[in-house]
Amino acid sequence: MMSSCDPITVALVQNRLDHIAQHMGWVMTRTSRSPIFNQSHDFSCYLTNGEGLLISQADGIPIHTGGGGFAVRALLDAFFGRIAPDDVFLLNDPYVAGGNHLPDWVIARPVFAADRLVAFACNRAHQSDIGGGAAGTYNAKATEIFHEGIRLPPLRLIERGILREDLWQLLMINTRCPDLLDGDLRAMLGATQVGASELMKLVDEFGVEETRELFNQILDHGDRRMRAALGVLPDGTYVAEERYHTDCFEEVEIRFKVTLTKSGTDLHVDFTGTDPQIRGFKNSSLANTYSAVYAAVASFFDADMPRNEGTFRCLSINAPKGTVVNARSPAPVTMCTVFPAHEIMHMVWWALGQAMPDRALAGWGKNAFPVTAGTDARGSTWVMYNWGGASGAGATADRDGFNQIGPMVTLGGLSIPNAETYEQLYPIRVLRHELRVDGGGAGERRGGTGVLFDVEIETEAEYSFRGEGIGQPSGLGVRGGREGGAGFLSLTAADGSVYEPFPYGVERLGARRLSIQAPGGGGYGDPLKRDPAAVLRDVRDGLVSPEAARSEYGIALANDSASVDVAATEALRRASEPERRIVSAA
Repeated sequence: MMSSCDPITVALVQNRLDHIAQHMGWVMTRTSRSPIFNQSHDFSCYLTNGEGLLISQADGIPIHTGGGGFAVRALLDAFFGRIAPDDVFLLNDPYVAGGNHLPDWVIARPVFAADRLVAFACNRAHQSDIGGGAAGTYNAKATEIFHEGIRLPPLRLIERGILREDLWQLLMINTRCPDLLDGDLRAMLGATQVGASELMKLVDEFGVEETRELFNQILDHGDRRMRAALGVLPDGTYVAEERYHTDCFEEVEIRFKVTLTKSGTDLHVDFTGTDPQIRGFKNSSLANTYSAVYAAVASFFDADMPRNEGTFRCLSINAPKGTVVNARSPAPVTMCTVFPAHEIMHMVWWALGQAMPDRALAGWGKNAFPVTAGTDARGSTWVMYNWGGASGAGATADRDGFNQIGPMVTLGGLSIPNAETYEQLYPIRVLRHELRVDGGGAGERRGGTGVLFDVEIETEAEYSFRGEGIGQPSGLGVRGGREGGAGFLSLTAADGSVYEPFPYGVERLGARRLSIQAPGGGGYGDPLKRDPAAVLRDVRDGLVSPEAARSEYGIALANDSASVDVAATEALRRASEPERRIVSAA
Protein backbone atom coordinates (compact mmCIF):
# COMPACT_ATOMS: atom_id res chain seq x y z
CA MET A 1 0.00 0.00 0.00
CA MET A 2 1.30 3.47 -0.89
CA SER A 3 2.39 5.48 2.13
CA SER A 4 0.26 8.52 2.96
CA CYS A 5 3.51 10.36 3.69
CA ASP A 6 4.63 10.53 0.05
CA PRO A 7 3.40 13.94 -1.14
CA ILE A 8 5.83 14.03 -4.07
CA THR A 9 4.32 10.94 -5.66
CA VAL A 10 0.81 12.24 -5.03
CA ALA A 11 1.69 15.57 -6.72
CA LEU A 12 3.28 13.83 -9.69
CA VAL A 13 0.27 11.58 -10.17
CA GLN A 14 -2.11 14.55 -9.97
CA ASN A 15 -0.08 16.32 -12.66
CA ARG A 16 -0.11 13.17 -14.75
CA LEU A 17 -3.90 12.90 -14.46
CA ASP A 18 -4.25 16.54 -15.45
CA HIS A 19 -2.04 15.91 -18.49
CA ILE A 20 -4.26 12.97 -19.49
CA ALA A 21 -7.35 15.21 -19.36
CA GLN A 22 -5.56 17.86 -21.43
CA HIS A 23 -4.40 15.23 -23.94
CA MET A 24 -8.02 14.15 -24.37
CA GLY A 25 -8.89 17.76 -25.14
CA TRP A 26 -6.20 17.99 -27.81
CA VAL A 27 -7.67 14.91 -29.47
CA MET A 28 -11.09 16.56 -29.47
CA THR A 29 -9.97 19.80 -31.10
CA ARG A 30 -8.08 17.94 -33.82
CA THR A 31 -10.69 15.33 -34.72
CA SER A 32 -14.13 16.87 -34.10
CA ARG A 33 -16.34 18.12 -36.92
CA SER A 34 -18.24 21.10 -35.52
CA PRO A 35 -16.82 24.59 -34.96
CA ILE A 36 -18.38 24.63 -31.52
CA PHE A 37 -15.74 22.05 -30.58
CA ASN A 38 -12.71 22.70 -32.79
CA GLN A 39 -13.05 26.49 -32.79
CA SER A 40 -14.76 27.40 -29.51
CA HIS A 41 -13.75 24.45 -27.28
CA ASP A 42 -17.26 24.11 -25.85
CA PHE A 43 -16.42 20.74 -24.34
CA SER A 44 -14.54 19.42 -21.32
CA CYS A 45 -12.60 16.27 -20.47
CA TYR A 46 -12.39 14.87 -16.96
CA LEU A 47 -11.46 11.76 -15.01
CA THR A 48 -13.11 10.06 -12.04
CA ASN A 49 -12.17 7.19 -9.78
CA GLY A 50 -14.16 3.97 -9.83
CA GLU A 51 -16.76 5.43 -7.46
CA GLY A 52 -17.46 8.40 -9.74
CA LEU A 53 -15.55 11.05 -7.77
CA LEU A 54 -13.71 13.64 -9.85
CA ILE A 55 -9.93 13.27 -9.70
CA SER A 56 -9.05 15.66 -12.57
CA GLN A 57 -10.90 18.33 -14.51
CA ALA A 58 -7.88 20.01 -16.08
CA ASP A 59 -9.38 20.50 -19.55
CA GLY A 60 -12.24 22.69 -20.65
CA ILE A 61 -15.00 24.58 -18.90
CA PRO A 62 -15.70 24.65 -15.14
CA ILE A 63 -19.48 24.58 -15.47
CA HIS A 64 -19.19 21.30 -17.42
CA THR A 65 -16.84 19.44 -15.14
CA GLY A 66 -17.61 20.54 -11.59
CA GLY A 67 -20.78 18.45 -11.61
CA GLY A 68 -19.32 15.72 -13.82
CA GLY A 69 -19.30 13.23 -10.97
CA PHE A 70 -23.11 13.39 -10.84
CA ALA A 71 -23.24 11.87 -14.33
CA VAL A 72 -20.83 9.02 -13.57
CA ARG A 73 -22.58 8.19 -10.31
CA ALA A 74 -25.93 8.12 -12.17
CA LEU A 75 -24.65 5.54 -14.63
CA LEU A 76 -23.08 3.52 -11.79
CA ASP A 77 -26.51 3.40 -10.17
CA ALA A 78 -28.27 2.54 -13.45
CA PHE A 79 -25.85 -0.24 -14.42
CA PHE A 80 -24.83 -1.52 -11.00
CA GLY A 81 -23.07 -4.87 -11.41
CA ARG A 82 -23.48 -4.76 -15.21
CA ILE A 83 -20.50 -2.67 -16.37
CA ALA A 84 -17.94 -4.62 -18.37
CA PRO A 85 -14.54 -3.89 -19.92
CA ASP A 86 -14.82 -2.15 -23.32
CA ASP A 87 -18.28 -0.77 -22.53
CA VAL A 88 -18.90 2.94 -23.20
CA PHE A 89 -21.84 4.94 -21.88
CA LEU A 90 -23.78 7.98 -23.08
CA LEU A 91 -26.16 10.27 -21.16
CA ASN A 92 -27.46 13.84 -20.95
CA ASP A 93 -30.66 14.09 -18.90
CA PRO A 94 -30.63 16.57 -15.98
CA TYR A 95 -33.37 14.81 -14.03
CA VAL A 96 -32.37 11.13 -14.20
CA ALA A 97 -28.78 11.07 -15.47
CA GLY A 98 -26.88 13.70 -13.49
CA GLY A 99 -26.76 16.03 -16.51
CA ASN A 100 -26.66 19.79 -16.43
CA HIS A 101 -28.65 20.49 -19.60
CA LEU A 102 -29.66 18.40 -22.61
CA PRO A 103 -27.18 19.73 -25.22
CA ASP A 104 -24.21 18.62 -23.09
CA TRP A 105 -23.72 14.93 -23.82
CA VAL A 106 -21.44 12.84 -21.64
CA ILE A 107 -19.37 9.95 -22.96
CA ALA A 108 -18.04 7.88 -20.04
CA ARG A 109 -15.58 5.05 -20.65
CA PRO A 110 -14.83 2.71 -17.72
CA VAL A 111 -11.26 1.58 -17.04
CA PHE A 112 -10.75 -1.95 -15.71
CA ALA A 113 -7.66 -3.65 -14.33
CA ALA A 114 -7.61 -7.21 -13.01
CA ASP A 115 -11.41 -7.29 -13.49
CA ARG A 116 -11.80 -4.32 -11.15
CA LEU A 117 -13.31 -0.99 -12.11
CA VAL A 118 -10.71 1.63 -11.20
CA ALA A 119 -11.65 4.81 -13.12
CA PHE A 120 -13.66 6.53 -15.85
CA ALA A 121 -12.40 8.69 -18.72
CA CYS A 122 -15.15 11.18 -19.57
CA ASN A 123 -16.00 13.91 -22.03
CA ARG A 124 -18.90 16.36 -21.72
CA ALA A 125 -19.57 18.30 -24.91
CA HIS A 126 -22.23 20.71 -26.18
CA GLN A 127 -23.77 19.29 -29.37
CA SER A 128 -24.62 21.51 -32.33
CA ASP A 129 -28.23 20.32 -32.42
CA ILE A 130 -30.25 17.68 -30.55
CA GLY A 131 -33.70 18.25 -32.01
CA GLY A 132 -36.30 20.16 -30.02
CA GLY A 133 -38.19 23.29 -31.01
CA ALA A 134 -35.29 25.43 -32.26
CA ALA A 135 -32.23 24.72 -34.36
CA GLY A 136 -29.06 24.88 -32.33
CA THR A 137 -30.52 23.45 -29.07
CA TYR A 138 -31.50 26.80 -27.45
CA ASN A 139 -35.28 26.97 -27.63
CA ALA A 140 -36.16 30.23 -25.90
CA LYS A 141 -39.87 29.39 -26.28
CA ALA A 142 -39.62 26.17 -24.27
CA THR A 143 -41.93 25.77 -21.29
CA GLU A 144 -41.03 22.14 -20.55
CA ILE A 145 -38.01 19.94 -21.13
CA PHE A 146 -39.77 18.02 -23.91
CA HIS A 147 -39.45 21.15 -26.07
CA GLU A 148 -35.67 21.14 -25.72
CA GLY A 149 -34.52 18.00 -27.51
CA ILE A 150 -33.86 14.31 -27.05
CA ARG A 151 -33.51 13.07 -23.46
CA LEU A 152 -30.93 10.38 -22.77
CA PRO A 153 -30.85 8.37 -19.54
CA PRO A 154 -27.61 6.45 -18.93
CA LEU A 155 -27.27 4.28 -22.07
CA ARG A 156 -24.73 1.69 -23.13
CA LEU A 157 -23.53 3.05 -26.47
CA ILE A 158 -20.77 0.46 -26.92
CA GLU A 159 -21.22 -3.02 -25.45
CA ARG A 160 -18.02 -5.01 -24.90
CA GLY A 161 -16.35 -3.18 -27.75
CA ILE A 162 -19.28 -3.36 -30.23
CA LEU A 163 -21.06 -0.14 -31.21
CA ARG A 164 -24.83 -0.35 -30.89
CA GLU A 165 -25.79 0.68 -34.43
CA ASP A 166 -29.52 0.86 -33.63
CA LEU A 167 -28.89 3.40 -30.88
CA TRP A 168 -26.49 5.33 -33.13
CA GLN A 169 -29.16 5.65 -35.82
CA LEU A 170 -31.70 6.78 -33.22
CA LEU A 171 -29.34 9.61 -32.28
CA MET A 172 -28.70 10.57 -35.91
CA ILE A 173 -32.38 10.97 -36.81
CA ASN A 174 -32.96 13.22 -33.78
CA THR A 175 -30.62 15.99 -34.92
CA ARG A 176 -30.72 18.57 -37.68
CA CYS A 177 -26.94 18.22 -38.06
CA PRO A 178 -26.27 14.46 -38.37
CA ASP A 179 -22.95 14.99 -40.18
CA LEU A 180 -21.65 17.09 -37.28
CA LEU A 181 -23.07 14.84 -34.57
CA ASP A 182 -21.63 11.70 -36.18
CA GLY A 183 -18.14 13.19 -36.38
CA ASP A 184 -18.28 14.81 -32.96
CA LEU A 185 -19.44 11.65 -31.18
CA ARG A 186 -16.61 9.71 -32.81
CA ALA A 187 -14.18 12.39 -31.63
CA MET A 188 -15.56 12.04 -28.11
CA LEU A 189 -15.16 8.28 -28.27
CA GLY A 190 -11.60 8.65 -29.51
CA ALA A 191 -10.69 11.13 -26.80
CA THR A 192 -12.00 8.87 -24.03
CA GLN A 193 -10.15 5.91 -25.58
CA VAL A 194 -6.91 7.89 -25.35
CA GLY A 195 -7.72 8.82 -21.75
CA ALA A 196 -8.52 5.24 -20.79
CA SER A 197 -5.29 3.96 -22.39
CA GLU A 198 -3.22 6.48 -20.45
CA LEU A 199 -5.00 5.59 -17.21
CA MET A 200 -4.19 1.92 -17.83
CA LYS A 201 -0.51 2.83 -18.10
CA LEU A 202 -0.75 4.45 -14.69
CA VAL A 203 -2.41 1.36 -13.21
CA ASP A 204 0.19 -0.92 -14.81
CA GLU A 205 2.95 1.17 -13.26
CA PHE A 206 1.59 1.35 -9.70
CA GLY A 207 -0.80 -1.60 -9.44
CA VAL A 208 -4.53 -1.59 -8.78
CA GLU A 209 -4.55 -1.09 -5.02
CA GLU A 210 -1.75 1.47 -5.08
CA THR A 211 -3.53 3.45 -7.82
CA ARG A 212 -6.80 3.47 -5.87
CA GLU A 213 -4.90 4.67 -2.80
CA LEU A 214 -3.21 7.42 -4.83
CA PHE A 215 -6.61 8.59 -6.04
CA ASN A 216 -7.81 8.72 -2.42
CA GLN A 217 -4.77 10.74 -1.38
CA ILE A 218 -5.33 13.17 -4.25
CA LEU A 219 -8.87 13.73 -2.97
CA ASP A 220 -7.58 14.11 0.59
CA HIS A 221 -5.03 16.70 -0.58
CA GLY A 222 -7.78 18.74 -2.25
CA ASP A 223 -9.75 18.61 0.99
CA ARG A 224 -6.80 19.87 3.03
CA ARG A 225 -6.05 22.70 0.61
CA MET A 226 -9.60 24.03 0.59
CA ARG A 227 -9.96 23.75 4.35
CA ALA A 228 -6.71 25.69 4.77
CA ALA A 229 -8.07 28.43 2.45
CA LEU A 230 -11.39 28.60 4.30
CA GLY A 231 -9.60 28.68 7.64
CA VAL A 232 -8.36 32.19 6.83
CA LEU A 233 -11.90 33.53 6.44
CA PRO A 234 -13.58 34.87 9.56
CA ASP A 235 -16.47 32.77 10.82
CA GLY A 236 -19.83 34.31 10.06
CA THR A 237 -22.84 34.55 7.79
CA TYR A 238 -22.67 36.34 4.44
CA VAL A 239 -25.64 37.06 2.20
CA ALA A 240 -25.84 38.08 -1.46
CA GLU A 241 -28.60 38.42 -4.03
CA GLU A 242 -29.01 38.51 -7.81
CA ARG A 243 -31.92 39.03 -10.19
CA TYR A 244 -33.49 37.96 -13.45
CA HIS A 245 -35.56 40.66 -15.08
CA THR A 246 -37.59 38.33 -17.32
CA ASP A 247 -38.92 34.77 -17.22
CA CYS A 248 -38.18 34.57 -21.00
CA PHE A 249 -41.73 35.68 -21.86
CA GLU A 250 -42.38 38.89 -19.96
CA GLU A 251 -40.63 41.37 -17.73
CA VAL A 252 -40.72 40.16 -14.14
CA GLU A 253 -38.30 40.30 -11.22
CA ILE A 254 -37.01 36.87 -10.16
CA ARG A 255 -34.91 36.81 -7.02
CA PHE A 256 -31.87 34.69 -6.23
CA LYS A 257 -30.53 34.59 -2.71
CA VAL A 258 -27.59 32.79 -1.17
CA THR A 259 -26.50 32.65 2.47
CA LEU A 260 -22.98 31.44 3.16
CA THR A 261 -22.30 30.25 6.69
CA LYS A 262 -18.63 29.74 7.42
CA SER A 263 -17.72 27.83 10.58
CA GLY A 264 -14.19 26.59 11.16
CA THR A 265 -13.19 24.89 7.93
CA ASP A 266 -16.74 24.19 6.76
CA LEU A 267 -18.86 26.28 4.40
CA HIS A 268 -22.62 25.90 4.06
CA VAL A 269 -24.21 27.36 0.92
CA ASP A 270 -27.96 27.88 1.33
CA PHE A 271 -30.26 29.10 -1.46
CA THR A 272 -33.32 29.46 0.78
CA GLY A 273 -35.17 32.59 -0.31
CA THR A 274 -34.60 31.99 -4.01
CA ASP A 275 -37.80 32.27 -6.07
CA PRO A 276 -39.70 29.27 -7.45
CA GLN A 277 -38.85 27.80 -10.84
CA ILE A 278 -40.05 29.74 -13.85
CA ARG A 279 -41.82 29.05 -17.16
CA GLY A 280 -38.75 29.74 -19.28
CA PHE A 281 -35.59 27.72 -19.85
CA LYS A 282 -33.46 29.55 -17.27
CA ASN A 283 -34.03 27.02 -14.49
CA SER A 284 -31.10 25.03 -13.12
CA SER A 285 -30.62 21.34 -12.64
CA LEU A 286 -29.11 20.26 -9.33
CA ALA A 287 -25.81 19.12 -10.90
CA ASN A 288 -25.48 22.49 -12.62
CA THR A 289 -26.07 24.38 -9.37
CA TYR A 290 -23.41 22.34 -7.59
CA SER A 291 -21.02 22.91 -10.48
CA ALA A 292 -21.57 26.68 -10.39
CA VAL A 293 -20.95 26.79 -6.63
CA TYR A 294 -17.78 24.72 -7.02
CA ALA A 295 -16.50 26.97 -9.83
CA ALA A 296 -17.17 30.12 -7.81
CA VAL A 297 -15.55 28.87 -4.61
CA ALA A 298 -12.48 27.41 -6.33
CA SER A 299 -11.88 30.52 -8.47
CA PHE A 300 -12.17 32.83 -5.46
CA PHE A 301 -9.04 31.34 -3.90
CA ASP A 302 -5.57 30.58 -5.24
CA ALA A 303 -5.21 29.62 -8.89
CA ASP A 304 -3.38 26.42 -7.95
CA MET A 305 -6.24 25.12 -5.82
CA PRO A 306 -6.74 21.42 -6.77
CA ARG A 307 -9.68 20.84 -9.10
CA ASN A 308 -11.00 17.54 -7.82
CA GLU A 309 -14.03 16.52 -5.83
CA GLY A 310 -12.08 16.22 -2.59
CA THR A 311 -11.61 20.00 -2.74
CA PHE A 312 -15.32 20.44 -2.09
CA ARG A 313 -15.88 17.96 0.73
CA CYS A 314 -16.05 20.85 3.18
CA LEU A 315 -18.96 22.42 1.28
CA SER A 316 -22.59 21.60 1.96
CA ILE A 317 -25.30 22.95 -0.32
CA ASN A 318 -29.01 23.43 0.24
CA ALA A 319 -30.90 24.11 -2.99
CA PRO A 320 -34.62 23.91 -2.19
CA LYS A 321 -36.54 21.70 -4.59
CA GLY A 322 -38.87 23.53 -6.94
CA THR A 323 -36.82 26.72 -7.05
CA VAL A 324 -34.96 28.19 -9.98
CA VAL A 325 -31.73 26.59 -8.67
CA ASN A 326 -33.21 23.08 -8.35
CA ALA A 327 -36.19 22.76 -10.66
CA ARG A 328 -38.69 19.95 -10.66
CA SER A 329 -39.26 17.96 -13.85
CA PRO A 330 -40.40 18.77 -16.49
CA ALA A 331 -39.17 22.37 -16.18
CA PRO A 332 -36.99 23.52 -19.11
CA VAL A 333 -33.31 24.02 -18.24
CA THR A 334 -31.29 24.48 -21.44
CA MET A 335 -30.04 27.96 -20.51
CA CYS A 336 -28.87 26.81 -17.07
CA THR A 337 -25.17 26.46 -17.86
CA VAL A 338 -25.05 30.20 -18.63
CA PHE A 339 -28.00 31.55 -16.62
CA PRO A 340 -28.57 30.93 -13.70
CA ALA A 341 -25.01 29.63 -13.31
CA HIS A 342 -23.81 33.21 -13.89
CA GLU A 343 -26.05 34.50 -11.11
CA ILE A 344 -25.00 31.72 -8.72
CA MET A 345 -21.31 32.42 -9.28
CA HIS A 346 -21.86 36.17 -8.84
CA MET A 347 -23.62 35.65 -5.52
CA VAL A 348 -21.00 33.27 -4.14
CA TRP A 349 -18.21 35.64 -5.19
CA TRP A 350 -19.94 38.64 -3.63
CA ALA A 351 -20.74 36.80 -0.39
CA LEU A 352 -17.16 35.55 -0.05
CA GLY A 353 -15.96 39.05 -0.89
CA GLN A 354 -17.68 40.31 2.26
CA ALA A 355 -15.54 37.92 4.28
CA MET A 356 -12.33 38.74 2.41
CA PRO A 357 -12.75 42.16 0.75
CA ASP A 358 -9.27 42.22 -0.79
CA ARG A 359 -10.23 39.22 -2.93
CA ALA A 360 -13.63 40.58 -4.00
CA LEU A 361 -14.51 40.16 -7.69
CA ALA A 362 -16.60 42.60 -9.68
CA GLY A 363 -19.48 41.34 -11.81
CA TRP A 364 -19.01 40.16 -15.39
CA GLY A 365 -21.29 41.46 -18.12
CA LYS A 366 -24.02 38.97 -18.98
CA ASN A 367 -24.41 37.60 -22.49
CA ALA A 368 -26.34 39.52 -25.11
CA PHE A 369 -25.74 37.47 -28.26
CA PRO A 370 -28.13 35.06 -30.03
CA VAL A 371 -27.66 31.73 -31.78
CA THR A 372 -28.28 31.93 -35.53
CA ALA A 373 -29.23 28.96 -37.73
CA GLY A 374 -30.16 28.44 -41.35
CA THR A 375 -30.18 26.04 -44.29
CA ASP A 376 -27.50 25.88 -46.98
CA ALA A 377 -27.90 25.10 -50.69
CA ARG A 378 -27.71 21.36 -50.02
CA GLY A 379 -30.54 21.54 -47.49
CA SER A 380 -28.21 21.00 -44.53
CA THR A 381 -28.67 22.99 -41.33
CA TRP A 382 -25.90 25.28 -40.12
CA VAL A 383 -25.75 26.61 -36.55
CA MET A 384 -23.63 29.61 -35.58
CA TYR A 385 -22.98 30.96 -32.11
CA ASN A 386 -22.31 34.69 -32.26
CA TRP A 387 -19.39 34.47 -29.82
CA GLY A 388 -17.96 37.67 -31.32
CA GLY A 389 -20.56 39.52 -29.24
CA ALA A 390 -19.33 38.13 -25.91
CA SER A 391 -19.07 40.48 -22.93
CA GLY A 392 -16.43 42.09 -20.74
CA ALA A 393 -15.26 40.68 -17.40
CA GLY A 394 -15.19 42.22 -13.95
CA ALA A 395 -12.07 43.68 -12.36
CA THR A 396 -10.22 42.42 -9.28
CA ALA A 397 -7.76 44.00 -6.87
CA ASP A 398 -4.92 42.72 -9.05
CA ARG A 399 -6.05 43.54 -12.58
CA ASP A 400 -8.49 45.28 -14.89
CA GLY A 401 -11.30 43.15 -16.27
CA PHE A 402 -10.73 41.31 -19.53
CA ASN A 403 -12.17 43.49 -22.28
CA GLN A 404 -13.80 40.52 -23.97
CA ILE A 405 -13.94 36.91 -22.88
CA GLY A 406 -16.29 33.96 -23.19
CA PRO A 407 -19.22 33.55 -20.76
CA MET A 408 -18.29 33.85 -17.09
CA VAL A 409 -19.08 30.21 -16.35
CA THR A 410 -16.23 29.17 -18.67
CA LEU A 411 -13.64 31.34 -16.83
CA GLY A 412 -11.74 31.73 -20.10
CA GLY A 413 -12.03 28.09 -21.12
CA LEU A 414 -14.13 28.93 -24.18
CA SER A 415 -12.46 30.57 -27.16
CA ILE A 416 -13.91 33.29 -29.40
CA PRO A 417 -13.43 32.05 -33.00
CA ASN A 418 -11.67 34.06 -35.69
CA ALA A 419 -13.94 36.15 -37.91
CA GLU A 420 -12.23 34.83 -41.04
CA THR A 421 -13.02 31.23 -40.10
CA TYR A 422 -16.68 32.00 -39.55
CA GLU A 423 -16.90 33.83 -42.87
CA GLN A 424 -15.68 30.66 -44.58
CA LEU A 425 -18.08 28.38 -42.72
CA TYR A 426 -21.28 30.45 -42.74
CA PRO A 427 -23.16 32.89 -45.04
CA ILE A 428 -22.00 35.93 -43.07
CA ARG A 429 -19.66 38.89 -43.29
CA VAL A 430 -18.19 40.47 -40.16
CA LEU A 431 -18.37 44.25 -40.50
CA ARG A 432 -17.05 45.38 -37.14
CA HIS A 433 -15.50 43.81 -34.04
CA GLU A 434 -14.00 46.46 -31.79
CA LEU A 435 -13.71 47.30 -28.09
CA ARG A 436 -16.30 49.68 -26.63
CA VAL A 437 -15.52 53.16 -25.40
CA ASP A 438 -16.62 53.73 -21.78
CA GLY A 439 -18.14 50.24 -21.58
CA GLY A 440 -16.04 49.09 -18.63
CA GLY A 441 -17.09 50.06 -15.12
CA ALA A 442 -14.86 52.77 -13.67
CA GLY A 443 -12.66 51.82 -10.74
CA GLU A 444 -9.16 51.73 -9.38
CA ARG A 445 -9.16 48.67 -11.60
CA ARG A 446 -11.34 49.18 -14.65
CA GLY A 447 -13.96 46.66 -15.76
CA GLY A 448 -13.70 44.98 -19.16
CA THR A 449 -15.11 47.19 -21.89
CA GLY A 450 -17.18 44.73 -23.92
CA VAL A 451 -17.29 45.10 -27.70
CA LEU A 452 -19.23 46.47 -30.64
CA PHE A 453 -19.95 43.60 -33.01
CA ASP A 454 -21.70 43.98 -36.36
CA VAL A 455 -22.22 41.03 -38.70
CA GLU A 456 -24.14 40.78 -41.96
CA ILE A 457 -26.32 37.63 -42.03
CA GLU A 458 -26.70 37.22 -45.77
CA THR A 459 -29.62 34.78 -45.87
CA GLU A 460 -32.88 34.08 -44.08
CA ALA A 461 -32.13 32.62 -40.69
CA GLU A 462 -33.66 31.59 -37.38
CA TYR A 463 -32.56 33.52 -34.31
CA SER A 464 -32.70 32.19 -30.77
CA PHE A 465 -32.39 35.30 -28.63
CA ARG A 466 -30.96 34.85 -25.12
CA GLY A 467 -29.97 38.33 -24.02
CA GLU A 468 -29.82 38.47 -20.24
CA GLY A 469 -27.35 41.37 -20.50
CA ILE A 470 -29.59 43.53 -22.70
CA GLY A 471 -31.15 46.76 -21.49
CA GLN A 472 -29.53 47.32 -18.10
CA PRO A 473 -26.10 46.97 -16.50
CA SER A 474 -25.23 43.46 -15.39
CA GLY A 475 -21.54 43.71 -14.51
CA LEU A 476 -21.78 45.34 -11.08
CA GLY A 477 -18.82 47.02 -9.39
CA VAL A 478 -17.38 46.19 -5.99
CA ARG A 479 -15.62 48.21 -3.26
CA GLY A 480 -16.61 51.51 -4.82
CA GLY A 481 -16.21 50.43 -8.44
CA ARG A 482 -18.88 51.41 -10.96
CA GLU A 483 -21.10 49.11 -12.99
CA GLY A 484 -20.23 48.23 -16.59
CA GLY A 485 -22.23 49.45 -19.55
CA ALA A 486 -25.52 47.78 -20.48
CA GLY A 487 -25.88 45.55 -23.52
CA PHE A 488 -27.89 46.32 -26.64
CA LEU A 489 -28.95 44.29 -29.69
CA SER A 490 -30.66 45.26 -32.93
CA LEU A 491 -31.26 43.90 -36.43
CA THR A 492 -31.32 46.16 -39.48
CA ALA A 493 -33.04 45.16 -42.72
CA ALA A 494 -32.00 46.19 -46.23
CA ASP A 495 -34.61 48.98 -46.24
CA GLY A 496 -33.01 50.49 -43.13
CA SER A 497 -35.74 49.44 -40.71
CA VAL A 498 -34.41 48.52 -37.28
CA TYR A 499 -35.82 45.77 -35.07
CA GLU A 500 -35.00 45.48 -31.35
CA PRO A 501 -36.23 42.07 -30.13
CA PHE A 502 -37.28 41.07 -26.64
CA PRO A 503 -34.26 39.58 -24.82
CA TYR A 504 -35.63 36.04 -25.27
CA GLY A 505 -37.48 34.42 -28.16
CA VAL A 506 -37.17 32.45 -31.38
CA GLU A 507 -37.84 34.21 -34.69
CA ARG A 508 -37.17 33.63 -38.39
CA LEU A 509 -36.02 36.73 -40.23
CA GLY A 510 -34.72 37.61 -43.67
CA ALA A 511 -31.20 38.86 -44.32
CA ARG A 512 -30.23 41.30 -41.59
CA ARG A 513 -27.34 43.21 -40.11
CA LEU A 514 -26.97 42.01 -36.52
CA SER A 515 -25.51 44.65 -34.20
CA ILE A 516 -24.46 43.82 -30.64
CA GLN A 517 -23.21 46.18 -27.98
CA ALA A 518 -21.80 43.70 -25.50
CA PRO A 519 -22.15 44.49 -21.77
CA GLY A 520 -19.11 45.66 -19.84
CA GLY A 521 -17.68 44.31 -16.61
CA GLY A 522 -17.77 46.06 -13.25
CA GLY A 523 -14.92 48.07 -11.77
CA TYR A 524 -13.02 47.39 -8.56
CA GLY A 525 -12.28 50.13 -6.04
CA ASP A 526 -12.54 53.92 -6.02
CA PRO A 527 -12.08 55.31 -9.57
CA LEU A 528 -10.35 58.38 -8.11
CA LYS A 529 -7.52 56.12 -6.93
CA ARG A 530 -6.75 54.88 -10.43
CA ASP A 531 -3.25 55.64 -11.65
CA PRO A 532 -3.48 58.69 -13.95
CA ALA A 533 -1.05 57.00 -16.34
CA ALA A 534 -3.46 54.06 -16.68
CA VAL A 535 -6.34 56.42 -17.45
CA LEU A 536 -4.23 58.24 -20.03
CA ARG A 537 -3.32 54.94 -21.65
CA ASP A 538 -7.02 53.96 -21.79
CA VAL A 539 -7.88 57.28 -23.45
CA ARG A 540 -5.12 56.83 -26.02
CA ASP A 541 -6.31 53.28 -26.68
CA GLY A 542 -9.90 54.44 -27.22
CA LEU A 543 -11.26 52.55 -24.20
CA VAL A 544 -12.12 55.62 -22.11
CA SER A 545 -13.29 58.96 -23.49
CA PRO A 546 -11.66 62.23 -22.36
CA GLU A 547 -15.04 63.20 -20.88
CA ALA A 548 -15.21 60.01 -18.78
CA ALA A 549 -11.59 60.44 -17.74
CA ARG A 550 -12.63 63.73 -16.19
CA SER A 551 -16.06 62.83 -14.80
CA GLU A 552 -15.38 59.26 -13.62
CA TYR A 553 -11.68 59.31 -12.77
CA GLY A 554 -11.01 62.97 -11.96
CA ILE A 555 -8.28 63.16 -14.62
CA ALA A 556 -7.76 66.37 -16.57
CA LEU A 557 -5.95 65.87 -19.87
CA ALA A 558 -3.85 68.39 -21.73
CA ASN A 559 -2.52 68.83 -25.26
CA ASP A 560 -5.45 67.09 -26.95
CA SER A 561 -5.30 64.13 -24.54
CA ALA A 562 -1.56 63.65 -25.07
CA SER A 563 -0.69 64.06 -21.40
CA VAL A 564 -2.13 64.47 -17.91
CA ASP A 565 -2.56 68.00 -16.56
CA VAL A 566 -1.20 67.27 -13.08
CA ALA A 567 -2.30 70.47 -11.36
CA ALA A 568 -5.81 70.36 -12.78
CA THR A 569 -6.11 66.67 -11.90
CA GLU A 570 -5.13 67.28 -8.28
CA ALA A 571 -7.73 70.04 -8.07
CA LEU A 572 -10.42 67.81 -9.59
CA ARG A 573 -9.70 64.97 -7.19
CA ARG A 574 -9.65 67.27 -4.14
CA ALA A 575 -13.02 68.65 -5.19
CA SER A 576 -14.38 65.10 -5.44
CA GLU A 577 -13.29 64.08 -1.93
CA PRO A 578 -16.53 64.99 -0.08
CA GLU A 579 -18.67 63.13 -2.63
CA ARG A 580 -16.32 60.14 -2.49
CA ARG A 581 -16.64 59.96 1.31
CA ILE A 582 -20.44 59.97 1.02
CA VAL A 583 -20.41 57.16 -1.56
CA SER A 584 -17.93 55.15 0.51
CA ALA A 585 -20.05 55.48 3.63
CA ALA A 586 -23.15 54.38 1.73
